[in-house]
Amino acid sequence: MGYRVAVVGASGNVGREILATLLERAFPLDAIHAVASARSKGQTVAFGERDIPLEDLNDFDFSKVDIVLSSAGAAVSAEFAPRAAKAGAVVIDNTSFFRMDPDVPLVVPEVNPQAIADYKKKNIIANPNCSTIQMVVALKPLHEIAIIKRVVVATYQSVSGAGKDAMDELFNQTRNIFMNAGVTPQKFSKQIAFNVIPQIDVFMDDRATKEEWKMAAETKKILDPKIKVAATCVRVPVFIGHSLAVNVEFQKALPAEDARRILQKAKGVSVIDLESDMEFVTPIEIQGEDDVFISRLRDDPTVEYGLSFWCVADNLRKGAALNAVQIAEILIRDHLK
Repeated sequence: MGYRVAVVGASGNVGREILATLLERAFPLDAIHAVASARSKGQTVAFGERDIPLEDLNDFDFSKVDIVLSSAGAAVSAEFAPRAAKAGAVVIDNTSFFRMDPDVPLVVPEVNPQAIADYKKKNIIANPNCSTIQMVVALKPLHEIAIIKRVVVATYQSVSGAGKDAMDELFNQTRNIFMNAGVTPQKFSKQIAFNVIPQIDVFMDDRATKEEWKMAAETKKILDPKIKVAATCVRVPVFIGHSLAVNVEFQKALPAEDARRILQKAKGVSVIDLESDMEFVTPIEIQGEDDVFISRLRDDPTVEYGLSFWCVADNLRKGAALNAVQIAEILIRDHLK
């Protein structure tokens, strides 16, 4: 049996990656629709060896599809997702708008696939924040053994997480610097080329950014409401791939060697540490990969039961497109028969 699928935001970074992922994983399709804003109407987007037309979101009839994979931005999702859900399609939304809605499951398939069963409340399933996804994939198998009390995480997030315009800004600023031309920030608050910016999303009343709040709130909803999370989120001049420096405090002992064995067996995780030829992974080495990669795994001697590690993933794949397609795969396997 095949399914009729619409990819909303198909002209963007994540939308194109979703289309590629559907093909790579041989998702059972009867029809595929690439949907975008009115300004993209008349253009096409690649789907394998053929080009498919971009259809106007404002005019699209969602009653003709079964599943919508959306990455069109929070404001756009807020408007169209309920319309699509009312028309009978199940919406898997990559934006932040529905993530904390108590009637919308927030899902990482390796962590809480059972939550997908609640999709019928609104016909919407939310994809978590890209950095949250890779962190909870790494934390879940450890939490099952030793119960996590607290996580302190610093993120090093690539510009692709802010969209194509952000990638263009890094490229253009880098070129301009080498050509002794001026650099004017537009997408980011400060120069991103040869720099790091400790701000992702807006600042909140408690002086944290909304991105930092998302990581804490989403981890609680997905994994365990008792886990405390302190995050510092930083944008770095990398095109693709998010990195995290993670420090975890447990309720009981979990030595690094035991944690390594647990993570080596965990679904969706690859451990590449000092024993390997690579020693550790960096974002450029894992572009296009599906797994969450763990390196620098070591005991933290400053707390009774502590562990530190380095965590890297392709934010356009596991952090967005792949996670959404994996949700769709479980949805059709277990719920849309």
